[in-house]
Amino acid sequence: MAKIGARGLPDPGAHGGVLDSPAGVASLSASAAPRPGTPDRVLSDPVRGSAWITAQLRQAIIDGCYAYGEKLPAERQLAEAFGASRTTVRIALDQLEEEQLVTRRVGSGTFVNFRARSHTDDIAELTSPVELIEVRLGMEPHMTRLAVLNATARDIDRLSEMIDRAEASSGDPEGFTLWDEQFHLLIAECTHNPLMVWLYRQINEVRTHDQWNAMKDKVLTTERITEYNRQHRSLYEAIRTRDVEGAVAIVTNHLHYARRQLLGADQD
Repeated sequence: MAKIGARGLPDPGAHGGVLDSPAGVASLSASAAPRPGTPDRVLSDPVRGSAWITAQLRQAIIDGCYAYGEKLPAERQLAEAFGASRTTVRIALDQLEEEQLVTRRVGSGTFVNFRARSHTDDIAELTSPVELIEVRLGMEPHMTRLAVLNATARDIDRLSEMIDRAEASSGDPEGFTLWDEQFHLLIAECTHNPLMVWLYRQINEVRTHDQWNAMKDKVLTTERITEYNRQHRSLYEAIRTRDVEGAVAIVTNHLHYARRQLLGADQD
């Protein structure tokens, strides 16, 4: 099973419904290029409606087609893909939210809230938030140096977009955590080093576990989120202006600040 919301799909009439089997759903790739003359939809099936759409999306999420924290296609895209109304798609997404498989944020979209158990789970449960920060201190300054040297103009634009989203979530610890993870992952992607990106994804995996979640409400006050956003903005400006040493200093201070907050929360 693959991502849903594609163009360039097989004929829905062939071999029954396109989505009736894993092989059929596997043809749905969100990044697939359109084929000339092929309609941008999967299958019009008003009988099965929202329950069927819920089942298809649920399976795609559970199968790992969408990673934890990844944004689902927009309601309009899903409606076109499933040949359904946006109201029907919205009902399906409501059900997924009730099942805690997705989180919906007004103005931002729908994000996967499901994380399958992986080989990193055991070590993640043993790693404290402070220990995670110590690992990040060993990794992110050099990662940031590479990001400054290798970031493209498109990378810079994406960082700017992510900062705007994080700043819009200043009163929402859950929303801020999501954008914070994505901002630092984007810096890893700016290095254009696939191993660095993979390593940083493991760091974000650890951040989804119980010890961090238990600490989050203590640490992420509105005032501290505002300060983190200010530091993120400064880091972005240093990357944008290719200030290597400035960016390294900012991210180092940023992580030390986070470590102090965690140590203080541990003592409360």
